[in-house]
Amino acid sequence: MARPDVAIAPETPNRRALILPGGGIRVAYQAGAVKALSDSGLRFSFADGASGGTMNLAALMSGITPDDLCARWRSLDVTDFVSPRPLSAYLQIPAIGAFGGFSGIHGKVFPHLGIDIDKVRHARSVQATFNVCDFDDKIVQPIPQRRMSLELLLAGISLPLVTPPVRYEHHTFTDAVWIRDSNLMATVRAGANEIWVIWCIGNTPRFEKRLIEQYVHMIEMSALGALHAEFAEIAALNAQIARGERPYGHDRPIVVHFIKPAYPLPLDPDLLAGHIDTPTLVNSGYRDASAYLAAMTPTGIALDPTSTKMKTPGHGINFREAMTGRLTFGATDPRAGYDDPAAIPFTLKASIDIHDIDKFVATKRHTGELTGHLYAPRAGFTLPGTSGVFRLFAPTKDPRETWMVYEIGYERDGKAYYFAGRKHVRIGPPWRAWTETTTLYVTLHERDAAGPVVAAGILRLNLFDLFALLGTLHATGCETPIERWRAIWRFAAFFTRELWRTYVLRRPAAKAGARP
Repeated sequence: MARPDVAIAPETPNRRALILPGGGIRVAYQAGAVKALSDSGLRFSFADGASGGTMNLAALMSGITPDDLCARWRSLDVTDFVSPRPLSAYLQIPAIGAFGGFSGIHGKVFPHLGIDIDKVRHARSVQATFNVCDFDDKIVQPIPQRRMSLELLLAGISLPLVTPPVRYEHHTFTDAVWIRDSNLMATVRAGANEIWVIWCIGNTPRFEKRLIEQYVHMIEMSALGALHAEFAEIAALNAQIARGERPYGHDRPIVVHFIKPAYPLPLDPDLLAGHIDTPTLVNSGYRDASAYLAAMTPTGIALDPTSTKMKTPGHGINFREAMTGRLTFGATDPRAGYDDPAAIPFTLKASIDIHDIDKFVATKRHTGELTGHLYAPRAGFTLPGTSGVFRLFAPTKDPRETWMVYEIGYERDGKAYYFAGRKHVRIGPPWRAWTETTTLYVTLHERDAAGPVVAAGILRLNLFDLFALLGTLHATGCETPIERWRAIWRFAAFFTRELWRTYVLRRPAAKAGARP
């Protein structure tokens, strides 16, 4: 049988649909999630995109594979989304129309993502729709792929004030997000009865005060309000099916699966400021989709607003860290694995989230969340993590030693592995501080941390990597400058205090009751 012309399509048609809503540049998250779904064997005969999600759908419909889509988002320069308009437009204050234009998106972003409108129009193995708002009639039109054009794709991401509306075929079109940010029912009417939604827009639990956040709140209310209405509509259809009716030809309940971040994703200005990057978003999507797949039930989510809830972040910090070194497959001792002539170059790129700095400092293991991927250019793989743990100065059974812990689960060729890294911080003279706090001893295990060791080696943080790390350190979940400075100071004070205790006072840490 011929291979489908779209990588996410099944060889034999099914009734499964992929829904890619918007979220600005944050839709890089969807690339990782789609890869996780693809890695699990899921394929789709139906798809729908809205707002920023139309970019990912267009790339996939152009024949881009999920792996390639992840690589393209990781290497994308997000500043290409920002394009000034002609000076004459800004001179028309207050009627400037929009602050930005489409030249960077059209000329750089779309080509980088592999979007080819002609391929989109001629793809046949997936039945896809792209949502745009017909401003003339104030309705959302789900455009079939055979009717897609560059103008309509640009219109689908034209947020008011950000980019201008698009005039096409005597109508004015804009982003559909103000009416709906997903169109589950378009695929249900087409015949899909298993719906997979990858959601990027936040469901912010707390109403924020800053203007940019209030603009985003308006998007959240519009997008989630429409989504919850669709949930209710599908629940009503399922009630009809339970009574023996066959709405739109369905003879069994319509199941919805919903992948989302636990906390609202940072906004586009945070991406442009470097507080988060697209590799982290890709890795986050892969992690969250993997977690959902591991815990999902065949009946999917509850079709009510509880399924879209997100957690409220506390005052925390985030930073990104990259460590490089060498590992040898077949070795079990990290030093031997590093020194082996057969060792391969290996990199861990991680984003560390501490969602509540006070809780982090107060608890014994000082645990945060690690999101990242493993990169081995010689072996030819980039492996996003399915889960991750970070601990800082975690106590061990030896009161003279604490650990900096970097752990990440991942999959390769359908098998589960576990990356377990430790920086051994021991009481001793001050000149050992740099080496011990920058040297990560690594063992790779099958399945989980208790599985057999399949590789070992050492990764290190060099001086340039340290400066890069410090450049990414920033506070999260804080509204005021004072709160941001306090969060960073709290972390820095804890880190400095532990170094002082270990290398100057040389005082043992509290003994742990169990191995961390």
